[in-house]
Amino acid sequence: MGALLKITLIGIILALLGQRLKQLAYQANFWGEVKPVELPNCQYLKGIEYGSEDIEILPNGLAFISSGLKYPGMVSFAPDIPGEIFLLDLNDEELLPSSLRITGGLDISTFSPHGISTYIDKDDTVYLFVVNHPHHKSTVEIFKFAEEENILVHLKTIKHKLLYSVNDVVAVGPESFYFSNDYYFTSFPMRMMELFLDLMWANVVYYSPGDVREVASGFYSANGIAMSNDKKYIYVADVFGKTISIFEKLANRSLSPVKVVQLGILLDNLSVDPVNGDVWTGSHPNGMKVLHYNPEDLPGSEVVRIQNIHSDNPIVTTVYANNGSVLQASTCASVYEGKLLVGTIFHKALYCELD
Repeated sequence: MGALLKITLIGIILALLGQRLKQLAYQANFWGEVKPVELPNCQYLKGIEYGSEDIEILPNGLAFISSGLKYPGMVSFAPDIPGEIFLLDLNDEELLPSSLRITGGLDISTFSPHGISTYIDKDDTVYLFVVNHPHHKSTVEIFKFAEEENILVHLKTIKHKLLYSVNDVVAVGPESFYFSNDYYFTSFPMRMMELFLDLMWANVVYYSPGDVREVASGFYSANGIAMSNDKKYIYVADVFGKTISIFEKLANRSLSPVKVVQLGILLDNLSVDPVNGDVWTGSHPNGMKVLHYNPEDLPGSEVVRIQNIHSDNPIVTTVYANNGSVLQASTCASVYEGKLLVGTIFHKALYCELD
């Protein structure tokens, strides 16, 4: 009986393991292939060679682009070069990004920018919030943009025990913001174990100098985070859940769940069209190719637009898709007056005309 019981238990464990592996392959699109969708007028942004993980466009057409991310488990084409923030004027036909000089005491040698967000106050002062990973830790850096000199003035480094695996940020004041933690653990092996065990431990946290608290939880991997144009709602992407969760932003900064939109894609960062409120995202056709980079089998890119996201039947459209021959591992997509910018984890940045 003892031997039979052991054999039975081993069989049950192997069956559960096989079922979990099958679920994991689905969650991460391990066998995903790209159906190409081309746009007629696209070009690389010159000078951006080591990633363009997030893009934030101001109302005047100036775009901030974070570049040079070093992230556990992800390839970097320039592991010894500090990260940068590029500035691009979308009203300039030359489309030449420039690397912004940073002043104010930030240790540039360990700068590893990830998600970014902007806040414009009543005096039109622009604040740039940047998720940073010095020595693979997580901080949020706050800068003031000095437009006349094209300089980022570092104002403050935010550290807190709840900033343990920050992915993205959305600013709601000059010192206040929501941010997403994409994992509970910080080391890559433990993150993979967290994913394998199907643990929904990722969350969203609200931060201000006098109030720091978790405001949403239960995500596989909370990733991109954005705010609606009317500032009433917060959108959160769950990359392995393949969803966007919509929350109402309450007066006390708490978040109240509204709905979850199922997308079926490995969506990354989110941006909102400033004119019509459409939600744009970069996504990964195959998660395995992103996690295990192979130059002979490149990770592809997708750009997806979600129209009428608050309706019962949002319209989901793949606007651009490539197998990696042009663009690898897309993370974000932002629009401005018929112009589309597409960013990546570690590759280039793409400019396309939509009209």
